[in-house]
Amino acid sequence: MTPSRPQRALFVATILTGSFLLFLVQPMIARMALPRLGGAPNVWNSAMLVYQALLLGGYYYAHKLGTLPLRRQAQIHLGLLAVAALTLPVGLASLPPPQPGLEALWVPALLGLSIGPVFLLVSAQAPLMQRWFAADSGAGEPWALYAASNLGSFSGLIAYPLLAEPLLSLHAQSWAWSLGYGLLIGLVMLCALARRGAAAAPAIAAASDAAPPISRRRILLWLALAAVPSGLMLSTTTHLTTDLFAMPLLWVIPLGLYLLSFVFAFAERRGAARILTLLAWPALFTTGALAMVSHGSSALFPVIAAVILLFLVCVALHGRLYDLRPATSQLTLFYLIMSAGGVLGGLFTALIAPLAFDWAWEHPILVLAAALLMPASERFDWRRLPGLEPSSHHLLRLSALVLALFCSWQIFLVVRDGGDRGTAALWMGGVVIAGLLVSQWRSLVLLVMLWAMFAQGGFLTMRESLDGLRKRSYFGIYTVHDRPSERLRTLVHGTTLHGMQSTEPARRLMPLSYYGPTSGAGLAFAHAPDIYGPGARLGVVGLGAGSLACYHKAGEAWTFFEIDPLVLAYSQDRTFTFLKDCAPDARVVLGDARIELAKVAPNTFDLLAVDAFSSDAIPMHLLTDEAMGVYERALSPRGLLLIHISNRFIDLAPVLSAAANKRGLQAIVRNDEPSADAGYTSSTWVVLSRDPAALAALQKQSGSATWQALGRPAARVWTDDHASILPFVQWHTVLGGHR
Repeated sequence: MTPSRPQRALFVATILTGSFLLFLVQPMIARMALPRLGGAPNVWNSAMLVYQALLLGGYYYAHKLGTLPLRRQAQIHLGLLAVAALTLPVGLASLPPPQPGLEALWVPALLGLSIGPVFLLVSAQAPLMQRWFAADSGAGEPWALYAASNLGSFSGLIAYPLLAEPLLSLHAQSWAWSLGYGLLIGLVMLCALARRGAAAAPAIAAASDAAPPISRRRILLWLALAAVPSGLMLSTTTHLTTDLFAMPLLWVIPLGLYLLSFVFAFAERRGAARILTLLAWPALFTTGALAMVSHGSSALFPVIAAVILLFLVCVALHGRLYDLRPATSQLTLFYLIMSAGGVLGGLFTALIAPLAFDWAWEHPILVLAAALLMPASERFDWRRLPGLEPSSHHLLRLSALVLALFCSWQIFLVVRDGGDRGTAALWMGGVVIAGLLVSQWRSLVLLVMLWAMFAQGGFLTMRESLDGLRKRSYFGIYTVHDRPSERLRTLVHGTTLHGMQSTEPARRLMPLSYYGPTSGAGLAFAHAPDIYGPGARLGVVGLGAGSLACYHKAGEAWTFFEIDPLVLAYSQDRTFTFLKDCAPDARVVLGDARIELAKVAPNTFDLLAVDAFSSDAIPMHLLTDEAMGVYERALSPRGLLLIHISNRFIDLAPVLSAAANKRGLQAIVRNDEPSADAGYTSSTWVVLSRDPAALAALQKQSGSATWQALGRPAARVWTDDHASILPFVQWHTVLGGHR
């Protein structure tokens, strides 16, 4: 019996629905976990690794289930889907707090217990439904259904930040996802009914036995072709948000393009995949050469170029994976190995690289690995030109290498001397031509890529690593720069300045950057004794270089909350001396500030400053109504709450204005525009208080003209259950590439 078109549409709809739900629940459950776990990047890394492990488990389940008769498969799968439905609606499991030092095990356990059963079963939909589809001898090739699967994944991923998060609370999201899960069960049941009487597992097993055996070499190649795009997707995200353009939501774009690449790579019609693979080669030599650049850019071009490169390379490598696919009878094994490769790529980028490297070196490594795995294109094979003697091949290869070396050297001179980038781009054209000429020889491609990377800025990145200027933790990549001409030492996290200290003895203990004497924080801390007396109790969320410590006065009690031990080490080893020299008796609490502040006694602080942003990312769990409740509890009745909202891409003033209105707080804002020549930086600080008299005292002491009303509130208060930064993105800044 030949399947009708409606039956094919049924399988496509089932796979689309499962994949959509899979990538909708990933950000949803991680978003739920933020208030409990804190805003550390470890949470997101752990979440991604848990998802990849569960995906691998789902593919293994589908592979093993596929050995049974189809009717038995349907009974088991539908039964397990029904049992897993008992864990709905989606929510966090109840686990006791982790023991100190066991957080790395506790976080995966929490996520696994919370979402594990349904995630594993839903992740099995793509390979299992393809196997059911192919069980009918007249159904045709099932591989295009994998393209439909990734189209569903892409849609789910994009739908969360654009639709689900802005429009629905977490509670509503959970119930909506549960309804979608019920729809999926119904679709799976219809697929099972559509395949009544189709080929049983023994027939499929016989076909598998008849298929040629898969060599170990091919399995390793499958693993590599799956691992490199997976790792490159994560490394591109790290590279962009750390060193080029720290825009919030940017992580969605690489992951979305990675998923979209499967749609083209696994399509039945190969024309688009071949064209994109052809374009991947020149993109590799141009944009791939920027993979070692570690200094931020004010233009949007490097960002666009990087994500285009990722997409083209993923299509090329996934297209080669498709070309190496086995017989249909070995479909689930193929997807199982693909999933294992994805896990390996994720492990390397998310777990191994932060421990092994001081910078995002995994990114250029994966770009080079991609160059080694790229399918060679006949269109760039000049050996096929008519009349070209084989004896001239060696001479032409040598000439191409000389051209690449010469052009790379010219680019190096331009970058080193701060010359015109347009001139460098012209020389880059020669590198591209040379690279295409040697594209049939992978060792030569590697050589040209290394020269181009080094010339475009890799020499600066390498020098900083060799000089020990950079350190890395799970929380970020930090670089300490000395500027002898300006007599300054700076602490930079990615593209964001986190503090600076003068090396001039007379100015060494002066707070600079966002914390100068005319900043909102500077005014509040300087006048704390005037408002609260000589024994003021002051708290700071986010240590940075420790600049605020030098507002410390005798008799005051200071407490700093810092999530990253590496940041604290910069103050302890006197890389920055603010803390040791100005407030040696200050208490430093390591951990997520919201969690730690919830443990302090009520009325602990007279003044509390929240300055915990990492680059331009927004720790939403520190700005929700529940977080404001934690701060209020920790503050004295006349206490002042300072929140630093300087940001290149997000306007947070309406968020705080709405929070203030909700809680009956008074709020004022200080927009400081100091002289940059003195080492100060523009900043925006909001001050909130339950006591209008405390705000009036601050304004009186610092000059009322320096403060303004906070302005119009947002339509909705951020809560742990419902918050979205999308309405507050300043798109003119994002698109303009403003620094």
